[in-house]
Order: sequence, then C-alpha cells, then structure tokens
Amino acid sequence: MSKALVVLSGGQDSTFCLGLAVQEHGASNVVALTFNYGQTHSRELEAAATVATMFGVGHEVVDVPDVLVSTSPLTDRSQELEQYETAEEMEAIIGDRVEKTFVPMRNAFFLTLAANRAVARDCWFIYTGVCEDDNANYPDCRGAFIAAQEQAIIEALGLEPGAIAIVAPLLHVSKPEQIKRARAVPGVYEAWAYSHTAYDGQYPPVGRDHATVLREAAFAEAGVPDPLVARAVFEGLMDVPDTDNYDIIRGDVPLVQSLPVLVAYVTEGQG
Repeated sequence: MSKALVVLSGGQDSTFCLGLAVQEHGASNVVALTFNYGQTHSRELEAAATVATMFGVGHEVVDVPDVLVSTSPLTDRSQELEQYETAEEMEAIIGDRVEKTFVPMRNAFFLTLAANRAVARDCWFIYTGVCEDDNANYPDCRGAFIAAQEQAIIEALGLEPGAIAIVAPLLHVSKPEQIKRARAVPGVYEAWAYSHTAYDGQYPPVGRDHATVLREAAFAEAGVPDPLVARAVFEGLMDVPDTDNYDIIRGDVPLVQSLPVLVAYVTEGQG
C-alpha cells in the first residue's frame, strides 16, 4: 500500500486530513510532520502530538523557530490579534485584504520540507489542510499555489509528472461541510476534542480571533457541538454556548453528559 505524509498543525483541518490519510493508506503507512516555527504558543504542538497518538501514526516535530519572520501575531508577540463578535462582522472587516495572521511563505516552506521528509520516508502523497473557503484571503491556501508548489517539487526532485502529489482534500470544502463529512472518517470527531484552533493559544477557546470565530460558526451551521468546546464544558471550564447545536448537552436532563457519549451520538448518525 502507498505511503503518505501529513502536515499536521494540530488544528481542525489538518486533523481531518490525518484521519482521511489513515483511512485511505492505513496507520502504518502514514507519518505526521509538525513544525515548531516560533509560534507564540506551544499548545498546537501539544495538540498535534496528542492527535498523532490517537491515530497511531509516527510523528516528527521539526524545529525551525528562527526561519520565518513576519508581523503576524502568530509569530510576533508585540502584535495584537483582531477580535470579532460574529462571523458576519469578521467577514465585513477582513473584506478583500489578506488576514493579518498570514505568515509570508509559511506554506511554501512547510511543503518544501515536507517533500524532503516524504522522499526520505518513501511517501509519495503529501496531505495538507489548506482551504480556499476560510474567508481569510491567505494567498498560500489557493489551488493555484498548491498546483505550482507540486510542480516545483517534481522539478526539484527530477521526477516524472504525477510521481509525487500534494493532496489538499479540503481545498474547496467549507468548514460546515467538512464537519458533516467527518462522520464518515473514523476517529476525526473524537480527535477534534483534542485539536487546537485558537490563535491566542487558550483552552478553553473563549477568544474571538478569526480561527475561533470561524470554527464556532461552522459547528453551529453544521448543527453539532464542537467536541473541543464540549470537552471544556464537561470539564467544568466553561458554560454551555447558547447556540442550538449545544441543545443536547444543555438543560435539566441533557441527552449526553460526557465526551465519549457525545462522540458516539454524533458519529453514529444521531446528531
């Protein structure tokens, strides 16, 4: 069976991609690669390690903390994260501009290093969770960039066309649609409870940065609880959100009262 390498940030999208790669190639044929690039918090690195363990795949963390320089608040602690009350407000503020959390050349750099590791490990599929539908206007999350990067890797390695492929299964998939598809990918919904998305590095995720607001809106539209938020609720760290998708864990006699029950409820097609 063919082997695959997954660029794993520990976030929602890359966790989905890891689950999909394991489903398609088998855990023994998948390795996960995470980058410590000097981000302002380490929680996503911890999340990546936890998720990789949950899927039973090999995992490597590559330390490149002094390589990427930017004014993004993801790497520069002096910069403040923009906060948004709602997804609608966020979309209006961002408009057509590039989101301020964009780190120039990050995905190009990561995919180049991923290709190096993939060749060394005989992996000819490189999975990445980039998505054009995140309303953040990241230039390195577009299909044109992925195609160009794949071609550059093939040329740099002297390979025949198609010999190595960058797999971006979420490129044209909205967040709500991804959540619905996750039911058919074993382990993803459960692993999302231990993923990390918030740019501020906080758990529970109560901030209002772009990634947190986008994730919140997606689960609300999909009509199921975010298992990460549910986990925090069950741990007594936050109140139940007031959106309808949390009705099953709200009230005097909630339908589900623990994370394992919630996972089973959603993944077995009840939610």
